[in-house]
Amino acid sequence: MVTPSDSTLAFVESPVQLLNVLEWAHAQAAAPEGGGGLLSGVPSQPDRRTPAGRPAAGAATGVRIVVLPPVDPMSRGQLRRMAGLARDEGHEVHWQEARGGRLAPFKALAALSRDVRRARRVVVGDPFSRYVQLLLTLVRAQELVVVDDGTATMEFVAQTARGERLVRWHRVGGGGLPGRVRELAYAPVSATARRRFTPAVGHGRRVEVFSSMPVTVHGGMTLRVNDFAWTRARFGPPRLTKGTDLVGTSLVETGVVEPARYLEAVRTLTRTYGATRYFAHRRESPDKLRALSEATGLEIVRPDLPLELIARRGPVGRTIVSFPSTVVHTLPYALTGTGVTVAVCGIDPGWLTGTASPRARSFLAGVTDTARDVRRLPAQAAPAAG
Repeated sequence: MVTPSDSTLAFVESPVQLLNVLEWAHAQAAAPEGGGGLLSGVPSQPDRRTPAGRPAAGAATGVRIVVLPPVDPMSRGQLRRMAGLARDEGHEVHWQEARGGRLAPFKALAALSRDVRRARRVVVGDPFSRYVQLLLTLVRAQELVVVDDGTATMEFVAQTARGERLVRWHRVGGGGLPGRVRELAYAPVSATARRRFTPAVGHGRRVEVFSSMPVTVHGGMTLRVNDFAWTRARFGPPRLTKGTDLVGTSLVETGVVEPARYLEAVRTLTRTYGATRYFAHRRESPDKLRALSEATGLEIVRPDLPLELIARRGPVGRTIVSFPSTVVHTLPYALTGTGVTVAVCGIDPGWLTGTASPRARSFLAGVTDTARDVRRLPAQAAPAAG
């Protein structure tokens, strides 16, 4: 067990964040003494053709992981499975409810405040989370690590480089007068979080980004490449099937893509590439998945772990097709040397909803254009309905 006076304290709110904390701890244990493996600016990419060796028992750096679970059952189920894996690796996991009532966040803050103040290093998975930003007002640690919460890391690095307020790329804003009042009341917390994410070399404040995303850090940040070495050492290699697997996305649920356009895109990809299975995103609605199954005949799979682990364990198709999302950056790492082809289908601007944020088009294009070691499929391969 890690003692609070000399601890690494991690806060996670999703299964992917917890997976990436495990990857960070594995990389931290494997790094040469003195922080080897940290890079400033553009990282040199590791050789993806060389599988990682299985680590020695007890090699991982002990981390106290605080899980702040969301309310949806799929996320909670995956988080419980990931928490079990984390405990198997020797980490301490604490499940802290911070949602589900008006007083829940304040009770959680009170329960965590002592450990937050005493931690020497804090690892966070979602810098955009208001709850995480609130916790950062209590942080005294001089070292802060940001692990991937998916492609949001790209926007986080870009916004901090420009000195902007941290806002998720798909948020439109608004909310009328009540929304503006809440923003004004929250402004001091947001400003404190931005300062925490800004390194101050003279004051010993360090910020590390641990990422699989194509980012270039700035202003004294350090970057360590997450090449999914722990995943490759722990699972697989997978047995390959002859078919094609599709990867679902929550772009409909977040109000970015029109439901009818998305359904037609999935139907066309299924027909064109002979897909047989559809790996659902944990936030996809049951009604939408039912409609997809009826329209395409696809087998809908609701994974109980992040897709990187599901794919690595197998069985998995020789080709995996995804829309622009985190997995087009992470799966090539996790599946290196297996013979699996990862393909990405671009999002046609005509698929976007009328309420999609102005950043949506350029952000999604950037996710597609910067993916490495993938096959690019034109958006025309999945035409819009009508």
